[in-house]
Amino acid sequence: MEQRNWKIIKFLAVITIVFTILFWIRTTIKNEFSRMERENLLKLANSISMTDSEKIKENYQDLEYYVYDFEGNYEESLEGLNNTIKNLPDFSYGEEHALYEEIYISPKIITINNKKYFVVFSPIVKDYEVVAIMVQLHNAEDTIKLLNTIDIMFLIALTIFVIGFAIGIFSTDPVTTYAIIITFVVVLVFIVYPLYEAVKLTFTRTGTFTFNVWKTILTEKNYLKAFFNSILLGTLTATVSTIIGFLFAFLVTRTSIKGKKFISTMATLPVISPPFSLTLSIILLFGSNGLITKQLLKMNWDIYGLDGLVIAQTMGMFPIAYLTMVGVLESIDSTLEEAAMNLGASRWKIFSTITLPLSLPGLLSSWLLVFTNSVADFANPLMLGGKFNVLSVTAYLEVTGMNRLDRGAALSLLLLLPTLTAFYLQRYVVNRKSYVTVTGKPSGRIVEIVSPKTKIFLTTLVYIIVFFLIGLYSTIFMGCFVKNWGIDYTFTTANIKEALQRGKDALVDTTILASVAMPIAGIFSMIVAFLFVRKKFPGKKILQGLVLLPFSIPGTLIGISYVIAFNKPPIILVGTAAIIVINYIIRELPVGVEGGVATLKQIDPSIEEAAQNLGANPQTVFSTIILPLIRPAFISSLSYTFVRSMTAVSAVVFLISAKWYHITMQIYNFSENLRFGLASVLSSVLIIIILTVFGLLRILVKKSEYLEKTIVQ
Repeated sequence: MEQRNWKIIKFLAVITIVFTILFWIRTTIKNEFSRMERENLLKLANSISMTDSEKIKENYQDLEYYVYDFEGNYEESLEGLNNTIKNLPDFSYGEEHALYEEIYISPKIITINNKKYFVVFSPIVKDYEVVAIMVQLHNAEDTIKLLNTIDIMFLIALTIFVIGFAIGIFSTDPVTTYAIIITFVVVLVFIVYPLYEAVKLTFTRTGTFTFNVWKTILTEKNYLKAFFNSILLGTLTATVSTIIGFLFAFLVTRTSIKGKKFISTMATLPVISPPFSLTLSIILLFGSNGLITKQLLKMNWDIYGLDGLVIAQTMGMFPIAYLTMVGVLESIDSTLEEAAMNLGASRWKIFSTITLPLSLPGLLSSWLLVFTNSVADFANPLMLGGKFNVLSVTAYLEVTGMNRLDRGAALSLLLLLPTLTAFYLQRYVVNRKSYVTVTGKPSGRIVEIVSPKTKIFLTTLVYIIVFFLIGLYSTIFMGCFVKNWGIDYTFTTANIKEALQRGKDALVDTTILASVAMPIAGIFSMIVAFLFVRKKFPGKKILQGLVLLPFSIPGTLIGISYVIAFNKPPIILVGTAAIIVINYIIRELPVGVEGGVATLKQIDPSIEEAAQNLGANPQTVFSTIILPLIRPAFISSLSYTFVRSMTAVSAVVFLISAKWYHITMQIYNFSENLRFGLASVLSSVLIIIILTVFGLLRILVKKSEYLEKTIVQ
C-alpha cells in the first residue's frame, strides 16, 4: 500500500512539473507569434493608410475597410460603419489613437458574416493633419487556426506524456500496453480519421450540411454509367480470372502433370510485376499500331475499351484466384473422391458433385478478391479504358482535372457499395453449408479424377495461357530495343540511356520510399499480429476490424482521403515523403497481419511461457523467440510491402509531388506520350529490381534454422 501511495505521489509530482514546463512553452510560443503578427499588422496597416483609395482596392482585394472623415457631419460619416465595430468597448480608444496619428490594433476579434477579423484604427493624414480615420478589417481566420493548433499540440503532448508515464509506473506489462495504445493511435489517425474527413467533405462542401454532392453523383448519367461500367468490368474479370485460376490450381494440385513448378511460377509472376507492364505489352501487341494487329494481321481492331481491359486485368489478377484455390484444393480429403470412384461414379460425376462443391468457399473467395481488385483498379483503365469510363478513373479526373475533391471522395466511397455487397453475399452463401471434410487424419494420397484426354486438353489450355504471358513479358523487354514501336522497328540502345536519365529521379525516389516502408510495415504487422493472437485487451475486435479495413477500401479512396485529411492542421503531410511511406504501410498492413496471425496460431504458447518463467521480459520474448519463429511470415510481409510499394498507382497518384515522384507514373507519362521504348525500359528495370529483392528475401526465408524439417524414412 505504501509503495502504491508513493507511486501516486511521484506520478502527480512529475505530471505537475511537466504540465508547468509544457504550459510555459505553449504560452511563450503563442506570445511570440502574437507579437510577430502584431508587428506585421502594424506595418501593413500603415502601408494601407498611406495608399490612394483607388489603389487600395487594386492591391489589397481581400481587405475590408471603412473611412469616415471630419469635413462633413461626423455622425453621418459613421452611418456606414458596421454596428459590430461601433460596439467595440475600445472604439473611442482606437479613434483617439488615430487622431494622434497612431495606429491602434484592438485586442478584440470581431465576427462579421461568419468571418473573424482583426480591427485596426489608422489615421489618414493630409498636409500634416488627420482628415479621416480608416477602420481596417484584416482576416484573422488563419491566425486563430494557428493559435488553436498550438493549444491542440500542447494538449496532445501532455496527454501522451500522462498516458505513457502512467503506464510506465502502474502497468505490470508496460511494453505490451504501449504497443496496444500505439496501434490504436495509428489506426485512428491514419485509417479512421482520413475516412471520416472524406465522408464529411461529401456532406459539407460549402461549410453547411447538404446532400447536393450525393444528389449530383447519383443522378448524372456519366457518373452512373461509370459506376455500372465498373461493376460490369469487375464481374467479367472476376469470372474469367476465377476460372483460369481454378484451372491452374486444379492441374498443379490434383493431377500428375510435369512442369508444375514452372506453371506455378508463371501463375504467380504477374503478382510481383508492375501493374502497367502487362498493359503496356498488350498495347504494343494489339494497340492501334500493334505488332500483331497492325503489322502482321493488318487489322483495325481497337484494344482500348472493355475487351482490352478484361484481357489486361485477367492476366494480372488470375494469380490471386490461383493462390487462393491452391490451398483450398490441397486441403480437400481425396478419400471422398476415391470412395465415389470405387462405387462406380464417373469422373465428371465425381468432379461435379464432390470436388467442385467442396471448392465453393475458395471459388467465392477468389471471385470476391478479384472483383474487389478489378473494381478498385486504376492503372489498367487509365491506360486502356479509352471511352469506357470506370469509377476509379472518373474519381481521379474529378480531383486532378476539375479540382472537385468532394465529388472525387463521393465517387470513391461509391466504390465500396459493390465490394461490400459482394463480400457479404459471399459470407452468406458460404455460411449456409458445411464444407468440413477433414475430421481425422487426412489421406496422404490424391486420386486423379481426370481422364488422360481431359488432362491433355486442360494442360494445353494452361500452356497456351503461360506462353501468352511469356509473350507479354518478352514484348516489354523487346520494346526496350525498338526505335519507335509501330513505325520503326530498328534496333537501338538509345532508349535505355534516355529512359534512365529521365526516370532516374523517380526510380531512386520510389526505391528509397519502398525501402523505408518495408521494414516498418514488416515489424509493425508482426507486433499487431502478436497482440491479436497472444493478448487480451478491451476493444480487440474493433481494432482487428479497423486494421483489416484498408484491404477492402479502394486505393483511390485512400489517396483522396489522405489529401483531404492531411492538407490542413493539425497534421500537414501532403507533399512530403512521409505521407507516401505511411500510405504504403497502411495499405499493406492487413496482408502482413493476416500472415503473422496464421503463423502464430501454429506456434505453441508454452514456448513463450517457458521463457517468461525463466525471467525473460516481453520484449525479449518477442525479439528472441516469437520473431525468429514467425520469420517466414515476417519476410513475406517485407516482400509484399516492397513489391506493392514499388508498383503502387491508385493511392499514390494523389500523394506524389514535384519533390517525391513515383516510377509507375513516369511509365504512364511515357506511354501517354507514345514513348513506348522509354516506358518498356523503366518497366523492365522495375521488374528486375523487384525480382532481385524478392529473390534475396526468399533466400533469407530458406536459411531459417528454426523451421527447417528433416525428412526421415
